[in-house]
Amino acid sequence: MEPRKNPYAPGAGTPPPELAGRGELIERAAIALDRIRERRSARSFVFYGLRGVGKTVLINKVRQDAEARAFTCVWIEAPEDRSLPALLAPPLRAALLKLSTGEAMRAGLKKALVALASFVGAMKVKYKDIEVALDYKPQKGLADSGDLETDLADLLTNIGEAALERGTAIVLFIDELQYVKEDELAALITALHRASQNQLPVTMVAAGLPQLVGQTGRAKSYAERLFEFVRVDSLDDKAGRDALCVPAEREGAKYEERAVSEILRQTKGYPYFLQEWGKHSWNIADASPIELKDAESASVAALAELDNSFFRVRFDRLTPAEKRYMRAMAELGQGPHRSGDIAHILGKSVTSVAPMRNTLISKGMIYSPSHGDTAFTVPLFDGFMKRIMPKLETGKGKMGAE
Repeated sequence: MEPRKNPYAPGAGTPPPELAGRGELIERAAIALDRIRERRSARSFVFYGLRGVGKTVLINKVRQDAEARAFTCVWIEAPEDRSLPALLAPPLRAALLKLSTGEAMRAGLKKALVALASFVGAMKVKYKDIEVALDYKPQKGLADSGDLETDLADLLTNIGEAALERGTAIVLFIDELQYVKEDELAALITALHRASQNQLPVTMVAAGLPQLVGQTGRAKSYAERLFEFVRVDSLDDKAGRDALCVPAEREGAKYEERAVSEILRQTKGYPYFLQEWGKHSWNIADASPIELKDAESASVAALAELDNSFFRVRFDRLTPAEKRYMRAMAELGQGPHRSGDIAHILGKSVTSVAPMRNTLISKGMIYSPSHGDTAFTVPLFDGFMKRIMPKLETGKGKMGAE
């Protein structure tokens, strides 16, 4: 097969050649945004799911469609070590300046820029990582109390009024929202709630790991009424087949049915893995149709590449003790697993390993699907842990992977 024509696109947030199985979610989000711009009731969207299900691709698609319909979009990717004010200030400034293009600045827009200046000035006292140029001088009494919850609500209110003045809506697109600290997340929820109460065209489309649902609920009890939480999961059989086969068909190639079934079995329908297996199947096959033997060889190649990149970068962030905890989880299988069972394998009490479990949750490596349960946030990670750590050091000695 000609590698230059390989249609597959594995990568972090890289749009796949065929965005299969997500049309309904994209349309639901589009309807919500249109309603909010028209000052009709609609909730902010929060997409949540495991790594590799395509959350970033999904919100990027919603953002691109919104920009094409003249929404003012603010894109933010939340890292683990930045404050929310530092993340918000630069793109909000850029969005406000974009609103001023092409005509004389109106009163509402000028006030929003002044509110931003006041907000930044007040927040810099506590949050030292804020770096943004200011276009106006702060105004005393406007978003400058120094309390994040109060000031962010004032800021988004003024931004919403500026958007209303221009007949548009401001949409915050925030990826990896689970990394925002809980008190800062509470302030963001409060600000969006205020905007919603005042029917202002300000909303959010966010994405994050499964623990985000619980985080928002702990931050503000009314979050479940303010947000529409949408689980993004692996693709069903039809969508998985489309994601794999349609790109090849556009290049004049086909798969044998046994090859398709094998790839769907190995990838479990996760979009990122389908791209990896598709890429390697194409490169390995001599000609169309791609056969079962090509798919089987692709599994070896894909897992080797994942082990050296997708899985490895996450593994390398762990301490030796955290690696042992994750390896103990893998010993039990894919999961979810009871926390007590994991502790038992490690030869420790549940309370003694609880801090480590909490750290792994904060790092985005595991989550708790229900009270007392623990699961990997990365699909197929149990197999990787067994490959990279064949022997598990426990309080009972060494245990080997089967």
